[in-house]
Amino acid sequence: MPALSNLALHWTNDLPGALAQLRRVLRPDGLLLATLLGGETLSELRSALLDAELAEIGGVRPRVSPVADVRDAGMLLQRAGFELPVVDADTISVTYEDALALMRDLRGMGETNAIAERPRALTRRGVLARADAAYPREPDGRIRASFQVIFLTGWAPHASQPKPLRPGSAAARLADALGSAEVGTGEPAQPKP
Repeated sequence: MPALSNLALHWTNDLPGALAQLRRVLRPDGLLLATLLGGETLSELRSALLDAELAEIGGVRPRVSPVADVRDAGMLLQRAGFELPVVDADTISVTYEDALALMRDLRGMGETNAIAERPRALTRRGVLARADAAYPREPDGRIRASFQVIFLTGWAPHASQPKPLRPGSAAARLADALGSAEVGTGEPAQPKP
């Protein structure tokens, strides 16, 4: 029986702990399939809000929830004890009329800022207007919002899983399989005859 998590792990306060718990509940050779939003998600909005707050109030506050980077997600899978980890990412771009339409859509999706240090007061109109003005526009005047989706796959350890061979124990040469001449370290590559 696999463990599935679809676009929920980016909400956890302890991603390493959540992955470790998912690993713990899997049977040996059990599969984890998960998706979460990645570090490039809403990069345009983050930048526009940062510039707007600096200009309007002279400082910044956390406006967009933090998310994991692709490289970090792979290391977290290994740290949690998963075998044969695979991490992939895809970016989905969506256009909106303006930054306020994007923010309304995020609120409707339930993807607003959930960190404890987020501002509790309403955002100043000037900050929102500057963020909309600072947001890069497409040729048609719309704005683009990028959502990076990270795909995680990992297996709970089991004796039947493939293991890497001991270095130097190969039975065939890679150069033979590729039909090329073997080139030692530091030697220039020879053209293929």
